[in-house]
Amino acid sequence: MKDYQQRLLLLQIIILASFKHGSSSIVTKNTRVVHDYGGAVGSMVGAQPQEVSAMFVFGDSLVDNGNNNYLASWAKSNYEPYGIDFNQGPTGRFCNGKTIIDLLGDLLGLPYIPAHASVYKVEMMQRGVNYASAAGGILDVTGRDLGDRFSLGQQVGHFIENMNQMGKEMGTKTNMSEYLSKSIAVVIIGSNDYINNYLLPTLYATSYYYRPDDYADLLINHFSEKLMELHSAGLRKFFLAGVGPLGCIPNQLANNFVPHRQCVLYVNQMVQMFNVRLRSLIDSLNNKNPGAIFVYGDTYGAFNDMIKNPSKYGFQVNDHGCCGLGLNQGQITCLPNATPCANRKEYVFWDAFHPTEAVNSILAHRAYLGPPSDCHPMNVKQMVQI
Repeated sequence: MKDYQQRLLLLQIIILASFKHGSSSIVTKNTRVVHDYGGAVGSMVGAQPQEVSAMFVFGDSLVDNGNNNYLASWAKSNYEPYGIDFNQGPTGRFCNGKTIIDLLGDLLGLPYIPAHASVYKVEMMQRGVNYASAAGGILDVTGRDLGDRFSLGQQVGHFIENMNQMGKEMGTKTNMSEYLSKSIAVVIIGSNDYINNYLLPTLYATSYYYRPDDYADLLINHFSEKLMELHSAGLRKFFLAGVGPLGCIPNQLANNFVPHRQCVLYVNQMVQMFNVRLRSLIDSLNNKNPGAIFVYGDTYGAFNDMIKNPSKYGFQVNDHGCCGLGLNQGQITCLPNATPCANRKEYVFWDAFHPTEAVNSILAHRAYLGPPSDCHPMNVKQMVQI
């Protein structure tokens, strides 16, 4: 019952906080959105020359930039202090500032990619669309206890629908094929399939039916199917991020009462089962699909190094959220109008689950320019130049 009671307490606190601050719309379908375009309005193309036609994003709250604003969901962040360091304030990004997608887009010479839920005409899709949804997972059932969300399958469906619309505007199949072949798909998903599914046995039955290795196989099989749907739709360049060390996030540290400077070992072992299979899948996809490039980003290794050697990267706090309540500031995530830490650049984690912009910046640069230990079989810059 511990998982259920913690969730119930969280929901009660959020409800009280929302009424206290004059907002009763946190779980309605018509939540007031601070910025309707996921940061696209007013954003500028970076100093970098544009290296791809577009970037299409699939994932969860690590890269969601506003899609959940429009859903009846508890998984939202379109309120302060989220976005405290972002030039457009709270947009639905689960961060104090930019996400890894914003920063990778800067490196690729792209403007902020609009959230799918905000796109209402073809012209808005030309530089890409972000389909990511907080609480979404590889499996459709993942995250259901948090309300509405878009699973990976639904996100892929939205992409295919959008591309059919764009194809009618472009006129010829050749134009569309060339456009998609010069675009990049970034997929960052899988965390919720553990922390909002497998690791919640009072709410989900997956841990009763599957051993950890069998569950990793299940996830990879579903993941592979959706990647092939994207490939069939015309995408040819893919960056697929592994799942990070979830056993080290403040929420897991708090819930498992882990001693100082330690992580939840069994959680990290489960995640690595998935990552090993994902890397093998990428090798297989590259062998079976000539003309396409699939790149594995070792998020686990990069993030784990920041946690184990924080001072190497300028961090001082690696086991507490900058904004949150309870043990490790990780039992209750960042609430509306909460006061976050002042020294955010010294924190690895922004809230109970998500990294700070400082961490996202490191991850984005390692994805873009990283050595073979970070990106396999090549980095993003090398991929887009092919």
